[in-house]
Amino acid sequence: MRRAVVIGGGVAGIAASIRLAEAGWKPILLETRGKLGGRATSFDDPRSGRVLDNCQHVVMGCCSNIMDLYQRLGVADRIEWHPETWWANPPRRPDRLRASRLPAPGQFAPAFLRMRLLSTDTKILIGQAMLRLIRMGFAGRMDWANRPFSEFLLETGQSEDARRLFWDPVVISACNLPCHEVAGNHAMQVFQESFLAGGWQATMGLATCDLRALYDPAITAVEAAGGVVRLGNSVRGIAFDGIRANGVVTDEGLISAAAIVSTVPPDRLAKLVSSPMKAADPRLVDLHRFEHSPILGVHLFFESPVLVDDVRTYPHLVLPGRATHWFFNKGRDESGLHHIHAVISAAKDWMDLDESAIAARVLEDLHWAMPGSRGLKPVEVRSVKEKRATFRACPGIDSIRPSARPGGFGVPNLFLAGDWCDTGWPATMEGAARSGYEAAAAVTGVGGVIGDVPIGSLARWMGLR
Repeated sequence: MRRAVVIGGGVAGIAASIRLAEAGWKPILLETRGKLGGRATSFDDPRSGRVLDNCQHVVMGCCSNIMDLYQRLGVADRIEWHPETWWANPPRRPDRLRASRLPAPGQFAPAFLRMRLLSTDTKILIGQAMLRLIRMGFAGRMDWANRPFSEFLLETGQSEDARRLFWDPVVISACNLPCHEVAGNHAMQVFQESFLAGGWQATMGLATCDLRALYDPAITAVEAAGGVVRLGNSVRGIAFDGIRANGVVTDEGLISAAAIVSTVPPDRLAKLVSSPMKAADPRLVDLHRFEHSPILGVHLFFESPVLVDDVRTYPHLVLPGRATHWFFNKGRDESGLHHIHAVISAAKDWMDLDESAIAARVLEDLHWAMPGSRGLKPVEVRSVKEKRATFRACPGIDSIRPSARPGGFGVPNLFLAGDWCDTGWPATMEGAARSGYEAAAAVTGVGGVIGDVPIGSLARWMGLR
């Protein structure tokens, strides 16, 4: 049985290891930390004794590969699907955006037209931009790879309200960058492949368990297929003989293998490869050019429910135009407290704040969104800063995102994966899963990326393909 070392136990590393094992290879999955999941995981909070997620991770119906991975791990039933999103609009009750039975791309039209958050003029402008996104198709968005999405909004005459109340909340949450910083093609993909492609594609999935529980089954799955998972095992470098990668150097010595699959971030990979190796492989030349964008997660615990009004309890809430972007209702925990998870994407301006200042800002946004919560204060707050949460999907970045395969040049048995690689997606768990599948296919010659969820026939006829 041929061996392949997989460096990194995040989503990409797990995906690669599972598919390598299924193809008859022996993956040796090495992870520095004592748990799998990478940035999409949980931790034992020493202050409270709780298991808390690093941040709230979301999957969408269009995310075919991460859901395929969950199926292979036997945890797909731990994803709860939400067919609607709730948008704060105080002092009115939140607006509901839910797909109707109309065929795509018109499935959201009835709910969108009923949204009181947006004026009629604003809705018309957004609709005109959506029509242009449909007609340009998937190929057309690639013309925007080197331009910020804000230029598209300018060209389509989007008003300040349209940007602030609709485009920004979606783009910042999905791409972890504001509209004036994110590459146009990545922002466009969000709308084309979720909002416009079909009703299921935009359905939001949330884990009903802590994130770590989604990935722990990977250990059993890999080992049952003949592989090995080594936690707490740091890789110090990749051995290179001038032509091939012979293995990896760890704290416990050299582990030789026929193939090396690196799934770690670009800055980490840059520390693992030598200068001769960089000179031998064009994919390693631009690792230093990748930058990161942070995400802030804030766990708040209340004695009384807060995402509630006289009509219903809300499972989540989008906060258009506010510094806090989402609230997720995690329900009542074992201690009887009501757990709310706030998420701030593109959180660069929050990184230097202490926890009390963070809590004050988030609480202000909560009281704005849910006026009935005014006067309530959390009994516990825990903020989690992910300073290197995602790579910056900025204009021009796609030109340096490397492929999984070495191609005609490069180290022939070195394969790359991770959401920062050339997946065709921004920094998402879907992109990470795709990269792992692609790397495994490059090693074994079988398998590969799972196909996309089919686009509605009317949307295809209109040009969305």
